[in-house]
Amino acid sequence: MKMQSVVDPSLNTLTGYGPGWLEINRVRHPQAVMVLPRGEVQPWALSDWTALTAADFEAMLALQPEVVLLGTGSRQHFMHPRLHACLSAARIGLEIMDTGAACRTYNILMSEGRQVLAALIPPQP
Repeated sequence: MKMQSVVDPSLNTLTGYGPGWLEINRVRHPQAVMVLPRGEVQPWALSDWTALTAADFEAMLALQPEVVLLGTGSRQHFMHPRLHACLSAARIGLEIMDTGAACRTYNILMSEGRQVLAALIPPQP
């Protein structure tokens, strides 16, 4: 799906997604990524939501977001709260949704000036 944006061009904007890929600022990424409004897009060595560990959430915490949007692929999948307990302890919000919804929500929050982290697993091909 192609997404249109009218926000600051210096910000990382999710411009599309599809089976096996994510597009940020019109650059296609064939793997999971973590992205903040500013800075480098970080490749994320994760192919499936079932591989998430507490260490993944600790890495998110280190990026100091206000809120984390976790896109779990083609469908929304929840995991045990102990995996993301570090975010709760730091009072960082976590929203888990399918990747398409996470992309759309990220763009809205980012355009409002929020320090949002999108941790995205591409939809399955």
